[in-house]
Amino acid sequence: MTRSSGGEASALRSLADAAPRPYWLDVHNPPEPRSALTADRRADLVIVGGGYTGLWAALQAKEYDPGLDVVLLDADLCGSAASGRNGGFCASSLTHGIRNGVDRFAEEMPELEAHGLANLDGIERSVSRYGIDCDFHRAGELDVATQPWQLADLAETAELAERYGHQVRLLDGGQIRAEVDSPTYLGAVEMSRAVAMLDPARLAWGLRRACLELGVQIHEWSPAVGVERERDGLAVRTPYATVRAARGILATNGFPPLLRRLRSYIIPVYDYVLVTEPLTDQQFDAIGWRNRQGISDSGNQFHYYRRTEDNRILWGGYDTVYYYGGQVRDELTQRPRTHALLASHFFQTFPQLEGVRFTHRWGGVIDTCSRFCPFVGTALGGKLGYALGFTGLGVGATRFAAAVLLDKLYGRYTERSQLRMMNSMPRPLPPEPLRWAGIQLTRWSLSRADRRGGQRNLWLRTLDRAGLGFDS
Repeated sequence: MTRSSGGEASALRSLADAAPRPYWLDVHNPPEPRSALTADRRADLVIVGGGYTGLWAALQAKEYDPGLDVVLLDADLCGSAASGRNGGFCASSLTHGIRNGVDRFAEEMPELEAHGLANLDGIERSVSRYGIDCDFHRAGELDVATQPWQLADLAETAELAERYGHQVRLLDGGQIRAEVDSPTYLGAVEMSRAVAMLDPARLAWGLRRACLELGVQIHEWSPAVGVERERDGLAVRTPYATVRAARGILATNGFPPLLRRLRSYIIPVYDYVLVTEPLTDQQFDAIGWRNRQGISDSGNQFHYYRRTEDNRILWGGYDTVYYYGGQVRDELTQRPRTHALLASHFFQTFPQLEGVRFTHRWGGVIDTCSRFCPFVGTALGGKLGYALGFTGLGVGATRFAAAVLLDKLYGRYTERSQLRMMNSMPRPLPPEPLRWAGIQLTRWSLSRADRRGGQRNLWLRTLDRAGLGFDS
């Protein structure tokens, strides 16, 4: 996308009052923190990480066995990291999209898509059962084409989605602009039941409350600093005390895993987001966006956006950034160059909204891997489970992965735990500096492909042949 210097100045003005903090964590008061762990204790199950993976694991463990003694540890407050910072797209896909799934697990895709839809149904039931007020709407998603070459890809996606049981509508340019009016739109695929929109922080806080009500012992401000196998289970150390448990789960996602051998499988990348001021009915009428569905565009570097409960537009994506050495630091959640780029792209997509201001700007870590979708496994003699690699679609997939981990840890033979996807690992990633160089070359190549009608260069074609390729 290109923009005039006057347009760039206008985009920068729109950021003048944007607070450098996550909208979701700013507009609602978080729950009172739970005390840090300061005394050694024993448990049946210890969970490290109070994001979606850890919270869903704790909740489902107690649902299956109410008498289980479950302890959950978080380094900060539950939901304060990726689970409270994301866009709030809760997708049914377990494979980061149908096409990525077909490329890697073609023979299992009927089962994987059925499990994914059932998992989203299960999330909807849990939200209702536990009275979680998180603005849950099964509103679906529009995947829009903004370049002619993307139309054929959307048609292929629509055909695959329909084959695997989704409700699908393929829209031409006029039909999509009647739904949401942007001069950049050429066509779209609508999947009306495959995605729910929600408030991600309030989902995390609601799961936390449900866990506490079921008897889960939560200790915040309690970072795990080590995990070791012991004769009758394992021990997780925190700065003040140790939890000894028969079994454990690592649910730390983009943060450096306690098991060093996992570090070659995970790349922490930063994604950046803006949120506008509340829009008036007249402003939404100007773009015709009357419903609550999420939207993403179809480039290799893509934006995602949605309406919030108080009629703002959340706008994120496109410029995903890897920092040399896999750095994860608070200061990296702000990147002015990327926020300015996102603002410019926003007004190119919706020129009718010129003059709208942004109120929040932030970023957060996504844990990705060489297959761009989650993997699970066990370590320490089968006593410790882990789930990683969600690649930005963890709002929904974490619940499924947590259930599979519990199956594996407790020896339960289920259809989901026998899936090949749930019993295979991604390819390990090279060490630095090859890792950084490869990622930068891939980012450059994807951007080039978007500018050249989707044509993938030799580097991208090589990755495709090696099973490491990615598109949106």
